[in-house]
Amino acid sequence: MKNVIIIGGGIIGLCSAYYLAKEGAKVTVIDKSEMLDGCSYGNAGMIVPSHIIPMAQPGVIHQGIKWMFNAKSPFYIKPALSLDLLSWLIQFYKNSNQEHVNKSMVPLRNLSFFSKELYQEFAQSANKFGYKEKGLLMLYNTEKVGEEEIKTGRIAEKMGIEVDFLEKQEVQELEKNCKVEVLGAVHYKSDAHLSPNQFIMFLKAELNEMGVKMISKCSMIDFKVTGSKIEELFTNHGIFKADEFVIAAGSWSAEIAKKLGVKLHILPGKGYSFNVENLLSKPTIPSILCEGKVAVTPLGEAVRFGGTLEITNNKDTKINIKRLQGIVEKANQFYPDLKVNLPEKEKVWHGFRPCTPTGMPIIEKNSKILNLTIATGHAMMGLSLAPASGKLVSELIMGKNTSIDITEFRSC
Repeated sequence: MKNVIIIGGGIIGLCSAYYLAKEGAKVTVIDKSEMLDGCSYGNAGMIVPSHIIPMAQPGVIHQGIKWMFNAKSPFYIKPALSLDLLSWLIQFYKNSNQEHVNKSMVPLRNLSFFSKELYQEFAQSANKFGYKEKGLLMLYNTEKVGEEEIKTGRIAEKMGIEVDFLEKQEVQELEKNCKVEVLGAVHYKSDAHLSPNQFIMFLKAELNEMGVKMISKCSMIDFKVTGSKIEELFTNHGIFKADEFVIAAGSWSAEIAKKLGVKLHILPGKGYSFNVENLLSKPTIPSILCEGKVAVTPLGEAVRFGGTLEITNNKDTKINIKRLQGIVEKANQFYPDLKVNLPEKEKVWHGFRPCTPTGMPIIEKNSKILNLTIATGHAMMGLSLAPASGKLVSELIMGKNTSIDITEFRSC
């Protein structure tokens, strides 16, 4: 029986623990937090095979520069005298080209569809987390953005993703219960959504039944490495020994890997979300409001609104009211009947998404430390890609052939 320690109690770490335990491994998950409010909890809950184009793509630099000067825009880079930031930006610039997009699309599609299949398996056994396959509406209200979204939709269509291209009236026919103010939409019918909070609760209950040990408020201090293997992990809860170690600590992964002499190019991308309840009318299909990059997800009686990507550091916990205002304004522009108000600060969730300069997640067995597996860098798609990532981690550790090709998910 393999003894595995997973550093990181977010959804990637928990899914890795689930599939490892299914293979008969003895698994311990440690996390420095209480494992109650990370990115796995506050995200939009979308499962998005439609998202086949990585964040590093042509035109993103130009658009990003324009957004930098708008306090309410969905993107911001916090200036800092940091070699890590400079290195990340240089690599992001180098990867923002069509060649990179072309080689990334198929791997991202395959990872996404694999993940959706695994979510379907979870839902078939016990759908306690509101899993629904209603697709995703990419809503736009300007011709320029519409042209870009339709172009992306055509590419997705050629890659086997089910897509509808909708006029304004067709969007309104789909959303009969609330007014939608748009020029049109691309409807990705292959997408799905669920309640992140409920899924995490379900997953933790499953892990408890499987005998997985979860230790919260457990801060790692250092590693003892002998030769090319980790022998011990030093924490504030004592010393842990294991056969295999997994780093799945989201935006903190780079800091942890650094202690092993492993360089991960990851920066935190801060985002916000908040729920609105007791709406008289609300959308039934998840959407992204393209001009503002705002995610809107119906979650039972509530609707979750989320957005912004602030490239920053893990200590930047300040809530930027201007960016929240940007989310609220776009929500009311696209859904005028909802009349969303600016939420109170204490009701706003914020978290740090782990962003790589390639826009691709990292899922690999490390070549330097032979009993180390890394699963991080999923940015805004952590929930969407979690089951597949966890399954692949399990296959790597158990010495099996991976279910899909993971060549493009190596650290750069």
